[in-house]
Amino acid sequence: MQRYVKLFLATLATVVLVVLGDTKLGEIPPLGKFFSPCHGFWQNGLTDQRTPTRFILGGLNGKVKVVWDERMVPHIFAENDHDLYFAQGYVTAYHRLWQMDFQTYVAAGRLSEIFGRRTLDFDIRQRRLGMFEAAKRAGELFLSAPHSRKICEAYSAGVNAYLSTLSPKDYPLEYKILDYTPEPWTTLKSAILLKYMAWRLSGPNHDLQMTQNLKKVGDETMANLFPPYPADIEPVIPKNTAWDFTPLPLDKPDDLFMPKRLDLEMPVPTPQELNYMEGSNNWAVAGSKTASGHPLLSNDPHLMLTLPSVWYEMQLVSPHVNVYGVTLPGAPCVIVGFNGKIAWGVTNATSDVADWYELECNADYSEYRHDGQWKKMRRVVEEIVVRGEGKHVETVLYTHHGPVPVMPEDNRWRGRLPQLAAFRWAGHDAGNELIAFCNLNRADNYDAYVEAISHYACPAQNFVFADASGDIAIWHNGRLPAKWYQQGRFIADGSDARYDWQAWIPQAQNPHVKNPACGFVSSANQHATDKSYPYFLNAVYESYRNVRINERLRAMEKISPDDFRVLQNDSKDLHAASLLPTLLRLVSADKLKHPAAGEAVRLLQEWDFCRDAGKVAPAIFSEWWKWLYRAIWEDDFGFLPFTLYPSRRRTVELIVQEPASKWFDDTRTPQLETLPELVQQSLAKALARLDRKFGRVTHATWARYQGTSIAHLARIPGLDHKNLFVGGGASCVNATSDNSGPSWRMIVTLGPQVKAWGIYPGGQSGNPGSKYYDNFLTTWCRGELAELLYLRTPEEQHPRLLTAWQLTGEKP
Repeated sequence: MQRYVKLFLATLATVVLVVLGDTKLGEIPPLGKFFSPCHGFWQNGLTDQRTPTRFILGGLNGKVKVVWDERMVPHIFAENDHDLYFAQGYVTAYHRLWQMDFQTYVAAGRLSEIFGRRTLDFDIRQRRLGMFEAAKRAGELFLSAPHSRKICEAYSAGVNAYLSTLSPKDYPLEYKILDYTPEPWTTLKSAILLKYMAWRLSGPNHDLQMTQNLKKVGDETMANLFPPYPADIEPVIPKNTAWDFTPLPLDKPDDLFMPKRLDLEMPVPTPQELNYMEGSNNWAVAGSKTASGHPLLSNDPHLMLTLPSVWYEMQLVSPHVNVYGVTLPGAPCVIVGFNGKIAWGVTNATSDVADWYELECNADYSEYRHDGQWKKMRRVVEEIVVRGEGKHVETVLYTHHGPVPVMPEDNRWRGRLPQLAAFRWAGHDAGNELIAFCNLNRADNYDAYVEAISHYACPAQNFVFADASGDIAIWHNGRLPAKWYQQGRFIADGSDARYDWQAWIPQAQNPHVKNPACGFVSSANQHATDKSYPYFLNAVYESYRNVRINERLRAMEKISPDDFRVLQNDSKDLHAASLLPTLLRLVSADKLKHPAAGEAVRLLQEWDFCRDAGKVAPAIFSEWWKWLYRAIWEDDFGFLPFTLYPSRRRTVELIVQEPASKWFDDTRTPQLETLPELVQQSLAKALARLDRKFGRVTHATWARYQGTSIAHLARIPGLDHKNLFVGGGASCVNATSDNSGPSWRMIVTLGPQVKAWGIYPGGQSGNPGSKYYDNFLTTWCRGELAELLYLRTPEEQHPRLLTAWQLTGEKP
């Protein structure tokens, strides 16, 4: 009997090991596959680069040479454009296959294929927002234009050529951890990737919160607390610019619409969207202000920081182009960079290209009312594969405005017909951004730059420009809806055609300036124009970084590239500088009853307003401001983050200029609160909070308080970097936050010989086992730059070059 028991237990143990070895259990990958010495994670640490050799790849028409430098940057030399983009796809997949593939699952609402039911709500949200439909339209447009079709097909063929060389043991580590396999690359995947970037930069908005605030306080107070054009703005295009065009006529209602209900259901923002601190800087100066006598250009787009990194650095060379810069893994061409004649960079325009419309629907939601007629809803069936469960079927309603992201079954109210909301977003319309970047990569002067960006649609960007002939310029550019004053600022009437987007602003009428008298152009997500511009662009704008940049550029002469590097890392906070002296006059350390109160006030008094990593004062001020801001506005507008308060700048104006304002009283209490009381109470709360979090107030250095971290793209523990020792902040030129910051710093000097410097926080390889996964990070944290190696020929010799690949479609 005992023998049979042993046999049973041995058999059971074998079955359990087999099951565990081949079965994914929750977050745990199949252990047998994962630890296999032949196929598991051990294989991912074996090599970073291939031995110099010759690769025969079906699909190439000629010869390609890929030269690798010591930073693992590929310099691709091809005999024709087809082979250039084929090689770009091949090389990008070699380093970033998992990243480019995974991002398309996120954007298209397909995460449940990997993670199962726990990501189903996110996938439903993505489908209901129309992301997949929008990407399909964009992909069709890419393929309908002969030029972009050739680029896309060559790029996809290159990615798939690399994919065909892999066996399961070669798959990137994340495929093994998450237990799924790569799929062939297509033009649709490139379109999905670009749409997701467009959504991140232009989709989320404040229409509902602004409408709720309008209902609470009325038109006059809204104009006072939320002014569309503050008096002291420094717009991208200088004030009082003469607009030399006749604007399009627009049909405008007499009065602003107020929705029937303000509890309209809208998609809940993701935590990343709530915490995401978007921001970017770019500027260019004329040769009259530089030490070299030639233009200088700077760009540092601020995005959410991830590993693998957002960008992939490379040089692309064929008989028709020689361009260097950063690319988005999964999309052809260089997005931000330079060639021998021009340089360009981008910042988010923050113009409002996303609006919400309240709908009047019939009983079964088959029709909605518009312009005096009942119009048919279009229904799109979306199938979402859920790992381990099969398919989830989702029917999305569409109006001529766009999709209805919250379905009727989600929003029933005591038997009443709900007011649904339709979503109008410029990203739903197809644009051929690939042609824009392809032409921009080849542009050699101002006119060619303008022609290139005329193809660009969404998300709207501020394209800064400089060229070797001495021109500088900036265009607030994209496909922008022509809006009447305040259109799109609040939820719109979906039944009134006057609230429709009646036209697009003609590209030539987009705000722009060339060679201004001041000798520089710049943008930092601020207003594009003053109120004189005839179309309403509307958005929530940054209002401190641009002031600091312009302040420094006005003062600088004989500027060197290193001066630009210092400015990119500038950590002075004009928000604190404009507010803190007033707060310190109102506070009494003796009344705080906190042992560190005197020391805290002393640190604040001595602070130079620079948010340097090792300083304590920035942490004290930030925590103080957080409690004060909340104390002023919470009783009037509700709880963050699902409401919108007046801007930091407007709040500072009230504190400094109107200290007796009614807004400092807490309407929830019978007594009358005053500004000095709020200042005192909020500092007391701030010091107590810092004590609890850091042990002592004086241990709260700015780097520890802000906790800038770079998460892994799939949030896999151990593949990230936490609590980096960096300075900067939301109001600084060096605009860091806990999860975002300068994703690529670049400086280019034009002239007879172009020279450039750059860095991003990460590394070229997507393999966590590679030394090139994060080898740029130390340089980035120090605020330093690497000189970029711009090669002219494939035979060029340089001590920084490591090795080379020879790619050919022919057998030797």
